[in-house]
Amino acid sequence: MSADPIIRLRGVTNAFGPQVVHDGLDLDVMRGEVLGIVGGSGTGKSVLLRTIAGLRRPQGGTIEIFGQDATTASGEARAALDRRMGVMFQDGALFSALTVRENVEVPMRAVRTLDRDTRRALADLKISLSGLPWFAGGKYPSELSGGMRKRAGLARALALDPEIVFLDEPTAGLDPIGATAFDELIKGLSRSLGLTVFLVTHDLDTLHATCDRIAVLAEKKVLVTGTMAEMLDVDHPWVREYFHGPRARAAQDTASEGGGQSPSAHGSGAAAQTAHRQGGTGQPDQPTHDTNAPHSGATDAPDRATPTGTQG
Repeated sequence: MSADPIIRLRGVTNAFGPQVVHDGLDLDVMRGEVLGIVGGSGTGKSVLLRTIAGLRRPQGGTIEIFGQDATTASGEARAALDRRMGVMFQDGALFSALTVRENVEVPMRAVRTLDRDTRRALADLKISLSGLPWFAGGKYPSELSGGMRKRAGLARALALDPEIVFLDEPTAGLDPIGATAFDELIKGLSRSLGLTVFLVTHDLDTLHATCDRIAVLAEKKVLVTGTMAEMLDVDHPWVREYFHGPRARAAQDTASEGGGQSPSAHGSGAAAQTAHRQGGTGQPDQPTHDTNAPHSGATDAPDRATPTGTQG
């Protein structure tokens, strides 16, 4: 992780009519880090992600990405900036009428030098990187489990070899085994590809397993940033309740049982983490069995433990 910010926000204001969500928000995201964004319901976590990613224009302030003013960039300059970033939305946001491979190819179509065969080969590579089996490329989103759809969304976010990846609640709705595996995948990809990851989450296990630093949104700004250990020393009512509640203690105990292992390790630490999340045994995500029906459904498992009052 570099000491230089790859993303720099100063005085950012976001509002919807008279409702001000962010007022004078400042934030630095360092190159190569996994930054977790947490906050109570209505603090604008997803709004902040969309603002930085260029999906909405803030009412005030500046956003610098790669040293460029992203709020004023337009035309080819903006397009070049966008190609260096990838976004995975909360629900995957896959096109239901397209196969997984075709979904992954969508961002590539903007690159005119890529012919059909090259797009297909690159899409298969991204699908493999996301941890999906080889046959998933020909499946429709409705034929996949919730965890596999999440991975397909991640594969599309990686389509153009971005330097920054934005993840909006990547483990929401996943079963415990699938969620633990996704945490390991994020951490592994961030290290092997040198990605900077901006990760919005409610999941305390994900914070422990993947994030180098955490930023807390409260009072219409970034209240505090720091490591998990530093969060435990913050004297603020919401921060104290979030990081010292019973579920936070359970997640911290699980992380301690891991013995400081890398989240990508497949030893006792990963096993302990999965056991805590599932509260028993379970099976990893699998595709639905009716593979001949393009629109057959797959049922998602309940969310993992999240602190009371933080959904939204």
